[in-house]
Amino acid sequence: MPPPPRRPLARRFFARDTLTVARELVGCTLWTVVRGRVCAGRIVEVEAYLGERDPASHAGRGPTPRSGIMFGPPGVAYVYLSYGVHHCLNAVTEPEGRAGAVLLRALEPLVGLAAMGERRGRGPDALVCAGPGRLCRALGIDLAWNGLPLAGRLESAANNPAGRRVWIAAGRAPGRLAAGPRIGIRRAVEAPYRFCDPDSPSLSRPPGPGIL
Repeated sequence: MPPPPRRPLARRFFARDTLTVARELVGCTLWTVVRGRVCAGRIVEVEAYLGERDPASHAGRGPTPRSGIMFGPPGVAYVYLSYGVHHCLNAVTEPEGRAGAVLLRALEPLVGLAAMGERRGRGPDALVCAGPGRLCRALGIDLAWNGLPLAGRLESAANNPAGRRVWIAAGRAPGRLAAGPRIGIRRAVEAPYRFCDPDSPSLSRPPGPGIL
């Protein structure tokens, strides 16, 4: 199997309708570099959050100190702490001034499995990034990554002395795409905004009921 592409997606990929971006992110690859250690995984599960028109979104009540990044330039990382325990990585979407984000819920590991395992601890290799909290822990992502570019021209090592880099590249699109309700939220739980590759062994939960 040829190695996955490494070139970051263009920023314009993210400057579109959030649901479109979410569906097309399934199959793309997420890359990170931490102190020279490279990790990558194929994105197999995501959730879309539609900004001010979505009561489940952090931006549902407009810009706040936390959600303001969702109204900024697309193609950057939005990282938050869920329930004070788990970090969650999102890709900011929509044109600047309109809020939107896609939560990355699960990856199939491709590169750097040893580093992922050291950070996550023991467990099946396929499930090392199965869930947004597991994903961030395996890749070493925390709140310091908030605002880093995911697309376009990335920060050079000289501008990033901590040695943190993250980006999303093209990948292998799934043969099928499943859609279903989002997980772990209290509002708008019926919205079918969770998209995944139903044939992946690395999902955090079984696939949704709908096949697109």
